[in-house]
Amino acid sequence: MSIRFCDEFEGGLGWVADELMKRCSHALVADGRVWVIDPVDAEGVEERIVGAGAPAGVIQLLDRHNRDCRALAYRLDVPYHRLPLRPIPDAPFEFIRVLDARRWKEVALWWPEPGVLVCADALGTAGYFVARGERLGVHPFLRIAPPRRQLGRVQPEIVLCGHGAGVLSEAGSALREALSTARRRIPAALANAVRTGRR
Repeated sequence: MSIRFCDEFEGGLGWVADELMKRCSHALVADGRVWVIDPVDAEGVEERIVGAGAPAGVIQLLDRHNRDCRALAYRLDVPYHRLPLRPIPDAPFEFIRVLDARRWKEVALWWPEPGVLVCADALGTAGYFVARGERLGVHPFLRIAPPRRQLGRVQPEIVLCGHGAGVLSEAGSALREALSTARRRIPAALANAVRTGRR
């Protein structure tokens, strides 16, 4: 699989797959320890993770996002945390329940300091997530009832997504706009999704 590295900031990095779905994975670095989020494995990924610090764990945020979580946790010899809701020992993160439906269970990772929000599917920047002009979009299936209560309580400096590169500047305003305008921008988002699919 071909990937490109992205979302590089003081607290971590990401990599996005060169495909229509634009699956994006992340490694967050806290106190020299690396936490890997929803990873897609590819050439160079393990080297970048190990180069960033001591691997500490692999975290899966979406029930159907198995990706390469288990295999990478095994290779790195670290715990595999699937849809955590309670704090993980020695990790600086909180977890927010985004959805708990029969076919869709998702938690978001919130790192209060430095203000990083990681969402698996609820938010994204890939073309089929956003209306034209949007920097961040709500998942097409959630636009009719966006997770305002769940995600609206945080004020992120950075939003990292499971599909598409993250928002590394003015992320708080991008999140508020995405949540508040999700429903009325449904037609524009659908039009952009069709354009994206034709490329």
